Amino acid sequence: MQAKASVKDRAAKVVERLRAEPVYWPVVGLGRTMFAAQGLDFHVQGAENIPDEGPAVILMNHTSYLDYTYAGFAALPKRRLVRFMCKASVFDHKVAGPLMRAMGHIPVDRQAGAASFRAALAALKNGELVGVFPEATISLSFEPKAFKSGAVRMAQMTGAPVIIVAMWGAQRVWTKGYKKRLGRTNTPIYIAVSEPIHIERKANTDEASVQLQERMTQMVHALQAEYPPIPDAERHLVPARLGGAAPTRAEADAIDAARPELG
Repeated sequence: MQAKASVKDRAAKVVERLRAEPVYWPVVGLGRTMFAAQGLDFHVQGAENIPDEGPAVILMNHTSYLDYTYAGFAALPKRRLVRFMCKASVFDHKVAGPLMRAMGHIPVDRQAGAASFRAALAALKNGELVGVFPEATISLSFEPKAFKSGAVRMAQMTGAPVIIVAMWGAQRVWTKGYKKRLGRTNTPIYIAVSEPIHIERKANTDEASVQLQERMTQMVHALQAEYPPIPDAERHLVPARLGGAAPTRAEADAIDAARPELG
């Protein structure tokens, strides 16, 4: 009887989640099926640091077009969903756009960022996890770029903690300037989740952003040190610091400055 009751309870919880998020949870299920079909090998450290409830600003490094799907994977053990701040152009896509809106993600218009910022604040005040790419664009060097200060200001204005989700390996699947590899690649994806970081309301936003960028860099470098050797054929996806053929951070910043429309 207890076993039957347990199964019934689990089924009821699934139904409850689907009623609350009739689009997001099925998309998560589809994503997990696709990850399995690709043979992606996820290694997640620190998933217990995602809060059981309440808001948090989730900061992610950005090396791939699929980073938001992988970062969201880290929140699943706590049955949490992340509302990601994404480029407004993604919402213009005839298929992706309606799905993104139905999942509660937040479009970011770089020419009119105030509305996006207000939407993120509202989500945090409503107890949501809000995912932010503080580098704003994919890092061509595959090293964390300088952070924008918006995430720190969100944390200060809402009292929500900041949680860093560092990732490594995603650039091997699909990154800027290279052909996507969405077939079965058996690519390892390493993810590390920091403990909640509380930002003082009166802290200098620029200084706090630098400190978070330094912490993110430490976490990414730790994942790189643990990661299996990347084949020579993918040397272009390895940072110059590690002997790869990717641009240095300075070179990548120069490329971004010359071609801001590609961000």
